[in-house]
Amino acid sequence: MSLLNTHTISLFVTNAPGVLSRISAVFARRAFNIDSLVVSPALDGKFSRMTITAVGDSKSLDQIIKQCSKLIDVISAQEYDGISILEKELALIKIKTSDKYRTEVLQVIQHIKATTIDLNDEAVVIQLTGNSEDLDSSIAMVEKYGIIEIVRTGKVLMTKGTDKT
Repeated sequence: MSLLNTHTISLFVTNAPGVLSRISAVFARRAFNIDSLVVSPALDGKFSRMTITAVGDSKSLDQIIKQCSKLIDVISAQEYDGISILEKELALIKIKTSDKYRTEVLQVIQHIKATTIDLNDEAVVIQLTGNSEDLDSSIAMVEKYGIIEIVRTGKVLMTKGTDKT
C-alpha cells in the first residue's frame, strides 16, 4: 500500500502557449491533484520555471516526472525531496480587528514577524513569508481573531550553492 505524501516538483520549460495544459493533463491522468502551482519566466524570458506541489504516492509521482520529461516543451523535471533547497511561500491574511482585540492582534502579528500592509477599524491585512509549515503555524495563531480571507502564492524553491535548480 502506497502512502500519500506531499511532493515538490520543479520543471524548467519553454515559455510557450499550451505547456501548462499539457503538464496538468499528465497529473490528471495519474489522479494527482496539484495543490499549488507557481510559474514565472526565467532570466531570458524564453523559458519558465514551474514549481508544483502535489499530494500522492511516490510511485505515481515517478511516472509523472518521467512522462513530463518526455514532453517536447519540458527541458527538465525533478522532485526536490531530500535535496538541499531554499523554499519560501507568501501569504496575505485579512484578520478581523475589533476595538477589544486590536492591540492583542497587533502584538501577535509582531510576534510572528508579519508585516502589516493595511489597517483600518474593522480589519488588518498582513504579509507573511516563510516555509509552508511556518505559514501554517502562524495562521493557526491568528485564527481565533477571525480570518476574513487568505491568499497564498504556493511554494517557490531554489537549490543552495552554485547548482542550478
